[in-house]
Amino acid sequence: MDDGQIVELYWRRDEGAVRETQIKYGALCRTIARNILGGEEDTEECVNDALLQAWNAIPPERPRRLGAWLARVTRNLALNRWNRDHAQKRYGGAAALLSELEDCLPAPSGVERELESKELSAAVDRWLRTLSKEDRTAFLRRYWYGVPLQDLAEERGEAPAKLAQRMLRLRRGLKKALKKEGYL
Repeated sequence: MDDGQIVELYWRRDEGAVRETQIKYGALCRTIARNILGGEEDTEECVNDALLQAWNAIPPERPRRLGAWLARVTRNLALNRWNRDHAQKRYGGAAALLSELEDCLPAPSGVERELESKELSAAVDRWLRTLSKEDRTAFLRRYWYGVPLQDLAEERGEAPAKLAQRMLRLRRGLKKALKKEGYL
């Protein structure tokens, strides 16, 4: 079933929409949540929360790319859950991802936060388009999907240390691009 058909099921309030979403995008959502949260129980709860959020948000929303929309929802829910569960602790997973990127991205603040966030997102998109497909894929898999560095290195047949250096160069490139555009 294609995304348009699934979204149409949501609009008709047909419970089959949730089943079809889980069939088509359940594995993607579980991977994203697991990479951030680690545990299977937390992962399943996060995926269920994402499906519930889809049910509650569609309608009135009508996502054109359901998979990307659901991936974003799942990622945000997983990060929120991780932050809540680890407010006073620092440990692997999301902490490593966030600490790697904290030097590249400005801290959000102020009333104009939403607009600045959209502008920053557009700037990051522009920077991503300047990368080779290989670098763009590696960056997104690491920092959007939360794939552990070791796993990403294995997927790519690359030494973890070499990939870590590549990620460092990419983060530095992002920081330079954002400075040039006045975000840092």
